[in-house]
Amino acid sequence: MHSFDLLLTLTGGLGAALAGGYVTHRLGLSPIVGYLFAGVLVGPYTPGFVADQHLAEQMAEIGVILLMFGVRSIQPSSS
Repeated sequence: MHSFDLLLTLTGGLGAALAGGYVTHRLGLSPIVGYLFAGVLVGPYTPGFVADQHLAEQMAEIGVILLMFGVRSIQPSSS
């Protein structure tokens, strides 16, 4: 049953991030704004989608690392 929870959490989170990134890109904003908005919507403190909280917290830490990499890759280098 653990693999089903992992699959459900990944599918819900990535689906929300895809939709949020698409909407914000169509609005002329950075897709990262949509990813952040999706994280708030799918997070454990909002009603609706309920995922395994421990698994979601571990994936959130990985997401923060990837977000920091994404923000750094957008900024122009000074060299």
